[in-house]
Amino acid sequence: MSDSDSDSDDYQVPLPPAPQDDSMLAFMPTSFGQKSKEANIAAQIEQTRRQVEKPAAAKKPSSDSDSDRDSDDDSDSEDEVDRFPVSHEIVLTTHERAVTTVALDPAGGRMITGSLDSTIKLHDFSSMTPTTLRAFKSVDPWESKKSSKTTESHPIQHLEFSRLSGSVFLCVTAHPQAKILSRDGGVLTEFIKGDMYLRDMNNTKGHVGEIATGCWHPSDQNLCVTAGSDSTLRIWDINNKRSQKDVIVFKSKAPGCAGRTRMTAVAWGAPAQGGNPVLVAAALDGSLVMYSGNGPFNRPTAEIKDAHEANTWTGGIDISADGRMVVTRGGDNLIKLWDTRKFKEPLIKVQHPSTSDRFPMTNIRYAPNSSSIITGSASGDLHILNPGNLRPELVTPITPGVPLIVVEWHAKLNQIITGSANSETHVLYNPDLSTRGALEVMSRAPKKRHIDDNPEFTMDQSVGISGDSIITPGAMAGTKRGGVTASGKSRDPMRPQVQQITPFMRSQPDSKHISENIPLSRMLHEDPREALLKYADVAKKDPKFTGAWKETQPVTQYAELSDEEGGDEGPEKKKVKR
Repeated sequence: MSDSDSDSDDYQVPLPPAPQDDSMLAFMPTSFGQKSKEANIAAQIEQTRRQVEKPAAAKKPSSDSDSDRDSDDDSDSEDEVDRFPVSHEIVLTTHERAVTTVALDPAGGRMITGSLDSTIKLHDFSSMTPTTLRAFKSVDPWESKKSSKTTESHPIQHLEFSRLSGSVFLCVTAHPQAKILSRDGGVLTEFIKGDMYLRDMNNTKGHVGEIATGCWHPSDQNLCVTAGSDSTLRIWDINNKRSQKDVIVFKSKAPGCAGRTRMTAVAWGAPAQGGNPVLVAAALDGSLVMYSGNGPFNRPTAEIKDAHEANTWTGGIDISADGRMVVTRGGDNLIKLWDTRKFKEPLIKVQHPSTSDRFPMTNIRYAPNSSSIITGSASGDLHILNPGNLRPELVTPITPGVPLIVVEWHAKLNQIITGSANSETHVLYNPDLSTRGALEVMSRAPKKRHIDDNPEFTMDQSVGISGDSIITPGAMAGTKRGGVTASGKSRDPMRPQVQQITPFMRSQPDSKHISENIPLSRMLHEDPREALLKYADVAKKDPKFTGAWKETQPVTQYAELSDEEGGDEGPEKKKVKR
């Protein structure tokens, strides 16, 4: 080898004689040494650009001035698209059924999604790459209560991170008990269930009916509110799960409902510059009610009886950043805008098809700084509305033909997250307007994956054994999984389940503990007569303790019966007369 060859980083390998179109050339090495592989970030981001077909405009005979006007309109429409972060997207397919709720923490690093499959998926943008768009953890909030006889699971209705720290999130399922979970999916608090046999809802310590939704206090990270089907709004302190902090009983005035109705939506907002918060809730009888956010909650500040059509589900409600405007989306195919200072009639109302008959958790949201209003539609389009007149500024298809259920617009990331009925979660962004989040994921190099990583080609997904392998039983003892799951079950399928220690078991020690730690405990299971007879012969041979009265021991004065005398014979008066 020459000096020039030794100084070079890569040594060129002569290729074998083969045709240029031979497919095997792609698998043959061309040089030795480590090869530098750099990802083409611009190409990766360009691959996520959304291909949206624009409707073709009808051709009309026009002059030069008309053509100039059309070109100006096209440029204006392109400018409108560039205003919103919808030019690119990544798609997450981690659920099996419709995605009903999405939420991001205040920092924008973690995203959680809930679905009708009763699971919560946790996604971390810092650990995902363009080839690993998946959740790092799946959580079932009711897994700890499942047993061999029951499979208790409930669809996820609403998820929401705490607004200040994001260390915990509120989990609302189709059940009377809401839960507080940590950002890693562990159940921290489970609120109590009320007494269903009490008529007065003020005397119950929790909901007695299914909870529809909930939200956090705008400034206090320990308070949250839930809306239930028992015609109540209950305010909870997450540090006290045994009883709610306040209860608001809504008395419906609709005929035939006996003063009760289902609470369908609730929002808790406050001005960003500081001020009194407001609590707004919607009911199934069409009412819209507003309370002072800090209490007291004895009577509402304002109430609208026929805000939406009765017996239609108003699932979408939100409050603007300044705390003055309220937008609602009802089941009567209407979106209405309300002013909290004149809470009597809607300022504006527009037609918008509703999907609340199939998906009651359909929502509507204000954009950051209340610059826009976003919501989905039954046709799968994302509607970005003007907050002043509710006219659409942009309508873009996300899942054509499939209802778009939930939408969220994160302030720090400047990205829009949507959940659809086809179990897809879309994260929309714009490389020029958005930061981190999906843009950070697509700026990483793809993770190299091996064919054995595909579980479709393996028999045992935990070990990675191919289907045609012959394994001796017990030969792979080192591949057993260790540890336990969150519910206490062992990860090793061959290991029996560890018995859970209950408070009753702590107060009742087992027999092994008693025999090892309590003196003379073994005498509890011995016959005292047999234990004494063991020392009968020893006592006769070596009378240590009975020697003191050996000489003075009394002599038996009773005569013993001889063998000649009949033992059965006795006095005449005691004989049985026959």
